[in-house]
Amino acid sequence: MNILVLGGGGREHSLAWAIKQNPKCDRLIVAPGNAGIASLAECADINILSGATVVNFCEENAIDFVVIGPEAPLAAGVSDALASAGILAFGPSQAAAQLEASKAFTKSVCDACAAPTAAWARFTDAAPARDYVTRTGAPIVVKADGLAAGKGVIVAMSEAEALAAIDDMFGGEFGDAGAEVVIEEFMTGEEASFFLLCDGTTVLPIGTAQDHKRVGDGDTGPNTGGMGAYSPAPVLSDAVAAQALNEIVRPTMAEMARRGTPYQGVLYAGLMIEDGRARLVEYNCRFGDPECQVLMMRLGAQALDLMLACAEGRLADMQVNWADDHALTVVMAAKGYPGSHAKGTPIAGLEALPGDSNHMVFHAGTAAHDGQIVATGGRAMSVTARGTTLREAHARAYAMVEAIDWPGGFCRHDIGWRAL
Repeated sequence: MNILVLGGGGREHSLAWAIKQNPKCDRLIVAPGNAGIASLAECADINILSGATVVNFCEENAIDFVVIGPEAPLAAGVSDALASAGILAFGPSQAAAQLEASKAFTKSVCDACAAPTAAWARFTDAAPARDYVTRTGAPIVVKADGLAAGKGVIVAMSEAEALAAIDDMFGGEFGDAGAEVVIEEFMTGEEASFFLLCDGTTVLPIGTAQDHKRVGDGDTGPNTGGMGAYSPAPVLSDAVAAQALNEIVRPTMAEMARRGTPYQGVLYAGLMIEDGRARLVEYNCRFGDPECQVLMMRLGAQALDLMLACAEGRLADMQVNWADDHALTVVMAAKGYPGSHAKGTPIAGLEALPGDSNHMVFHAGTAAHDGQIVATGGRAMSVTARGTTLREAHARAYAMVEAIDWPGGFCRHDIGWRAL
């Protein structure tokens, strides 16, 4: 098969790495890709937000299957364009992708199917939103309704922080994503990620993970796109997973089908777990980043078979074959992230690191320049390892981190602390 992966982050590097291991893959192209992806696949510089451009590229290169990595092409309707052209694709329609693209849409779906989630309210102007916070008090959660690259959520521990978040969002800090704001009840508990494949009818769980959103050790500092993750997540036990599947995910999928927008692709349910029960925090319509990295390390070549079955409506015939192991990834980011940070700083030592089924550095914001790898984004790479225990995976990942020479970068040193 000729396969095209859309995206250029650590998520897409790990997807490409897993796909490449499957003998069904004859030719692999990633658009736009990055410096790490270029070592295992062809990279193509095309506009992945244009359905017409992607379709033309697929036709010119005889692409058999497209895997859509990030949320932006899904929200732009690229999956729909591919479907109209008769090109097999992994990823929900634009209408179904509203589960991520609009917080208010997801809340309305949850209300319709009685899926447990936080109490909420939606606002299109700052004044009533501020009044709501004043009446409700803090802690409280303020969210930009639209896509904000994982940064449009403010967990406000004080009323002043919540009011400032409202002013920032309506003031344009998150662009169009903040034109509407959703304010939610602050949920207590432990957060974890539940990943499932859905083909419009069948729902197949494919793994659990736990992310570390805060920039600093001990879960301190501002939220980020994610500073590390591990899989599986012990807090998401079999019993909790079954409750989430039966009370949250399956009712959501049934409601989507009832609305005439059946969901096909990966569904990432962010869950808040307390007293052995889960409530929905949010849905994402793509693999998380950096959660995808640990999932792909554990899934390997079968990831392609599962995604193909999902796109072709064959999930009822599939099962996931998990090794009894653990994976952990440490994100290395440019100093200053998630605020302003330098670009173009050199990263050395990568060529000496192992790259095998137990050790991988997945590139995100990197480029090759004058014979060396340089950082181009806030999160530059995900240093990832597997082990028979989480502690072994942790030791392997941090040994690789220590071998990387990047004075302009930093990482958290406590990834996996909740489980360890």
